[in-house]
This record gives sequence, C-alpha cells and structure tokens, in this order.
Amino acid sequence: MLNINNNAARIKREILARIAKLQLEGNLVEGVHGIPREMAPRGVEPVRCCVYHDREILRMRVIARLGCSLEEYDDEKKLSQYAEEALMRESPTWPMLTVLDEACNACVRAHFMVTNACQGCVARPCKSNCPKKAIVIEHGHARIDGERCVNCGLCLANCPYHAIIKIPVPCEEACPVGAITKDEQGKQRIDYHQCIFCGKCMSECPFGAMMDKGQLVDVVKHILNGKKVAALYAPAVAAQFRAAHGQLEAALRAAGFSRVWEVAIGADMTADKEAGEFEERMERGDVMMTTSCCPAYVRAVKRHVPALSPCISDTRSPMHYTAEIAKQADPDCVSVFIGPCLAKRREGMDDEFVDYVLSIEEIAALFTAKGIDVLKTEPVPGGTAPTASGRNFAKSGGVAESIRIRLKNPARLRAAVIDGLGKAGMKQLAHYGTVQSGEVAKTADTPNLVEVMACEGGCIGGPSVITQPKTALAQLAKYAEG
Repeated sequence: MLNINNNAARIKREILARIAKLQLEGNLVEGVHGIPREMAPRGVEPVRCCVYHDREILRMRVIARLGCSLEEYDDEKKLSQYAEEALMRESPTWPMLTVLDEACNACVRAHFMVTNACQGCVARPCKSNCPKKAIVIEHGHARIDGERCVNCGLCLANCPYHAIIKIPVPCEEACPVGAITKDEQGKQRIDYHQCIFCGKCMSECPFGAMMDKGQLVDVVKHILNGKKVAALYAPAVAAQFRAAHGQLEAALRAAGFSRVWEVAIGADMTADKEAGEFEERMERGDVMMTTSCCPAYVRAVKRHVPALSPCISDTRSPMHYTAEIAKQADPDCVSVFIGPCLAKRREGMDDEFVDYVLSIEEIAALFTAKGIDVLKTEPVPGGTAPTASGRNFAKSGGVAESIRIRLKNPARLRAAVIDGLGKAGMKQLAHYGTVQSGEVAKTADTPNLVEVMACEGGCIGGPSVITQPKTALAQLAKYAEG
C-alpha cells in the first residue's frame, strides 16, 4: 500500500486548502488561476520536463478539486470559468472519479522483465516453464520476448534467483474487480459498471492520476450563503485528529457548520437493527448474514458475487440513520457526511437524506484555510453520546463485535471478518457465495455472520485518510472509550 505521506497526496491537500481559502475570502473566481503558478514557481526544479508542463498538470488537478470532470477538459477554458460553474452547481455530478490522462501516460502496460540478477543458470526453469516459448537466452542471460509473452508470471515464479520482476500498473494492480484497463492510446479507463468505488486505484496511483471530484466548494458555498449546514462525522474522522472529546465538534462549528452529529449514533442504530435481523434470519434457517454498512462491499456483491446478495443485511448504514436524524431535527438543513471513503460518495448520491459527502482530506483543508487547529479548540459538549461499540465501527471487526454484544444468545454467533476487499478478499466473497448457493456444503465451522470492510483495517484505512492506520487505530481506542 502506498504510504499516505507522499508528494502526490501533499499536492492534493495543498490545492484543496488554497481553493478553500480563496473561496472563504470571496476571491475564488478571480484568484483560482494563480494556484498553478504559485505552486510551480520559476527557479524550482520541475517534476516533469519544465515548469510550464507542471503548471498545466496542476491546472487540471485544480479542475478536479473544483468538482469538474477532466474527461470534458477544454484547454482554452479559463480556470475562472470552471470555478464559476462549480459555484453555480446544484448538486455533485457523475461520475465521482476522473482520470488525469497527462499523468496517467507515465505508466506503461504491465509486463515482466529480466534484471541483471539473472545468472544464466544451467537449469533455466524460466525457459522450461514458459508456455509460449517467450524466454530466449542471449549472451548468457534470459530475455523475455514481449511479442510472445502473455504475462502469466510462470517465469517469475520459477526463477531461483528472483531475477525476474513484474512491472505493474499500480491502479490496475490495486483494483480488486478488474474495472481499470488501458485503452488503445495507453490511457486508463474505468468501467463504472464493474467499479465498486473502493478507492484503491486513487490511493495507490503514484502519479495522482486517479482523482475524486471535490465537493468542498459546494459545501463552503452553502455555509457562506447562510444556510444551516449540518456536519455528520464518521467515527474514522475522530481517529484522524488527536483531539479530546468535544474538540472536533468545536472545530467543525468554527468552520461554519451550524450543527454537528456523530455518526457513531447511527452506528448504534445499525448494530441494534442488525442484531435483531440476525436473530430473525437464524430462526428462519438462513445460512448466513453479512453486514451492510460498507457500500463498496454491497456493490461488490451485487456486481460480482450475486449469489451472496440474499445474505446482505437489509439494515441501512450509520450514515443514513444519522442523516435521517439530522433532517428530522431540521428539515431545511444541508446534510454533509464527512468520512474517509469514496464509496460513501456513491451511497450519498442515492440517499434521500444526504446532500454532500466530504473526505477527511477536504475537511482538513477547510481547517487549514480557516486557520483552525483542532487541538487548540475549546471543547464543546456534544449531544447524545454513542456507545464505544458504535465508535468502533471504524475498525475491522468492530461491526461484528457490536452485533455480538447485542444478541440475546451471543454463543450462537460464528463471526468471520474479511479485512479488506483486495483480490484475496474477493476470493473469500466468492467462496461464501458458493456456500450460500449450495455448491459447497455448509459445515459446523461455516460462519453465520460475515463482516466485510473494503479497506484493510477498516474505515481508518480508507482512501482519503490523513493519519497512518496504526496511529489512527490507537487514537480510535482512546476516543471510543472516552
């Protein structure tokens, strides 16, 4: 996994903060054109061929952070025009992801390569095991014929010196469902019918070419227009800031939100309902039930493992229940979910109670733009306090444990946890699908409750986090028990 401390992430967060600052000053349309020039000044060593190319790439990054699609990019259109369109926008636009082709072209197609570590050994298992005769020996070293190679990887698997390596395309490698491929021009394309919006391509691309379209401009616009804007922050958000209870609420209010709701309250409601649903399903003889709070998982089943669809809990997510509470308290409020997840943006588009979804990176950028230090805010009392188990929804295993402690007979629970929907996680899903369909017989060890998190470690390892997952896990433990 690409470390969250990298230059691509820094650039993204700086652009977000600059956009937010300009908007708060009432100078977005007039000032946005200066962002590329200010971030790539003359005299600084360019990342690419020259400073002007760097500025053009930054210009496109700004467009995506304004919430516009690069697939409709017009190089003759001014950044001020894109900013005007963003400010006039009534709601987020589809799709949620956009691809920066200029950056994407830096990746070559995935292939295998023989390194200088090759010893030209007598055994030559790479050549013997190649089904397409693509390995040739030249001057005592192996070479792969690209015309014949089918990227099966048998040469890599059989080389005793580990002299053969795979050169991957990071986003393709990270995508667990094969939704990303290169077209004839060598540019990445996303099949949105197959995509589960896990965000792995976005977080793993070292060029920052896979980008989520921002919604921060939309939210700040409503705040500046005097609307009542309610912030709904996920438990994973609290784990990103080393704040005491009440400090994050104070920071969000200082940022302009009229009311703040902790989504762990909705998590408690989800756990209550799923515990009841689990007991009902077991009484009627269901093979298993799976949790429903991770929208990437739900979509993965519906698109790729339909046999498992009957097992998905009918209970709605914590985001939904908290947004419903917020709308009941004030039907005219603009509800804004804040979380680490790309899939929540997709869920938010379909949820009648959710107006916008901000990433942790976006809310951190807003704090930066307003000069808010969360750790220095004076704590404010919150509303109804959730349980520790509700807050622990943010970590892998937390949902299953929340259900277990609510059951009348916890001993009947046989829980399993899929910690991350990588390729291995998708294989686990496929296996459970065969159990549900009856292709594989149910055994005494077959779990009757399966918790699935698309992100390794849970939501604290989401694609837009700003804190290392291990640190966030420790912070979550303190926050949950506070």
